[in-house]
Amino acid sequence: MIYSLDKVNEMAEGDQDFVLSVVSVFLEEVPTDLADLESAIAEKNYEQVYKLSHKIKPNVDLLGMEQTRATALELETLGKNEGNMSEIEAKFPLLKKDVEQVVSELQKDFDL
Repeated sequence: MIYSLDKVNEMAEGDQDFVLSVVSVFLEEVPTDLADLESAIAEKNYEQVYKLSHKIKPNVDLLGMEQTRATALELETLGKNEGNMSEIEAKFPLLKKDVEQVVSELQKDFDL
């Protein structure tokens, strides 16, 4: 398991509906943002790479995905600075693999 609900549970203060809401939002938004990010990379659109990485970062952070957050931050910085696109292309698969794994785990763990 590469995610942790510690931060979410702390914020929820025992409210399981809140936890479920956070998980549901993650499952709705992050895969779409990830697909859009992949398209932005294919189109070499640095501004979109920056914006989408920036949007994904707090979602993975909330689920305690530290390594994934670090990768999103790297992509965000490279996009903002119009850095090396080949570096962006090399880092993206790490982000994609982690997000897809967590989406699968969350769907199984929460029976969604």
